[in-house]
Amino acid sequence: MGWSCVVARAVAFLLMLSRASALTSDIFAAGKSDKEILDNLLKNSRYDKRLLPPVDGVLTVNVSVLLLSLASPDESSLKYEVEFLLQQQWYDPRLRYSNQSHYDFLNAIHHHEDIWLPDTYFIMHGDFKDPIIPMHFALRIYRNGTINYLMRRHLILSCQGRLNIFPFDDPLCSFALESISYEQSAITYVWKNDEDTLRKSPSLTTLNAYLIQNQTIPCPIKASWRGNYSCLKVDLIFTRDRAFYFTTVFIPGIILVTSSFITFWLEWNAVPARSMIGVTTMLNFFTTSNGFRSTLPVVSNLTAMNVWDGVCMCFIYASLLEFVCVNYVGRKRPLHNVVYRPGENPVTQRLPAVLSRIGIILASPLGDKKRESTGAADLVTCTACTGAPGSCTHTTNNGGVSEVRKKEPPHPIRVAKTIDVIARITFPTAYAVFLIFFFIHYKAFS
Repeated sequence: MGWSCVVARAVAFLLMLSRASALTSDIFAAGKSDKEILDNLLKNSRYDKRLLPPVDGVLTVNVSVLLLSLASPDESSLKYEVEFLLQQQWYDPRLRYSNQSHYDFLNAIHHHEDIWLPDTYFIMHGDFKDPIIPMHFALRIYRNGTINYLMRRHLILSCQGRLNIFPFDDPLCSFALESISYEQSAITYVWKNDEDTLRKSPSLTTLNAYLIQNQTIPCPIKASWRGNYSCLKVDLIFTRDRAFYFTTVFIPGIILVTSSFITFWLEWNAVPARSMIGVTTMLNFFTTSNGFRSTLPVVSNLTAMNVWDGVCMCFIYASLLEFVCVNYVGRKRPLHNVVYRPGENPVTQRLPAVLSRIGIILASPLGDKKRESTGAADLVTCTACTGAPGSCTHTTNNGGVSEVRKKEPPHPIRVAKTIDVIARITFPTAYAVFLIFFFIHYKAFS
């Protein structure tokens, strides 16, 4: 009885296997829909989505990213919108199907919740943005058991920028892919075909976002509080539209500052014109800088824009103070009733006396010796001469009655004009030096 029972059970088991084989060959035959094939593959008796695919060693998930669009609604916020397709590919031997089917792959989009999928999540990002359309993924199963899972993702990345040199910095936006529950001993992520850069869609659109470099790398090896998890990283390096800042900030600022220097070429007493230019340029610069400053990132450190605004305002204010100083000096009462003669030059007026002194010294060797011995050979104005005043000169030790010529103090108007002449050179030169230093230091043209 025991042996007969065993034989009966063996025969029943063989019959069951033959029926299952016949049923399987019938399900995978030509003319069957992909739904019927998937329903058979995903039966509870043969497939459990809670288990990892039974592969030798570590399960490898091939990853690739296709950029679809880039957008930055506000550059000062350092938040960039990135839309891309994330493709994940792995092998599951439980989902191989017979070649009798005419399908190259099975569309498993409606069996999404019944298939094991990698628990991939994003780290180092800002926020998710809901997809525009409800269906934002694709799932395909190929004959040999390869699964291709495609997801559409829209991230708002929180980027890192050097705001101390804003707007000449290049923000770095990064996000990483990692398994949330399986360590590297169970699942490993690799970039498909060892791609070192992201693929870009032919229809890639950019809105105020200027991508200059990107790279796909494994995450840096470092101690993690979570443990040893496989991780892939994407780096996106953007640049700002510097032409926008030059046309809206820097060039108008240069025009306003140099316009304030026009007052140095006006007459010292042209009060309405000089005051109007100084006050107008200052107000215009305040209006321009305040309107643009509202869009700047709020930071506690000194930025390039703060330096620009501060120095330009100092130059405009200094030109206004120069006008006040010139006007004040020019209106002062001259000392010793000195008369201002327009066009006179104190240097050319003293030149004949200096030349005559040199001639006397050269023509009289004794005079040189006497000058060396006495040290009192200064030219004086003779009061005993009967000619015109200043027509003859003698030394102080020639026995004549003489008086030492005293240097007259400059007229206040001449001092005011001299200040203007000095300002015409120093202000533009100093501002040019600042411009060169500013744009080189902050690498504006790199």
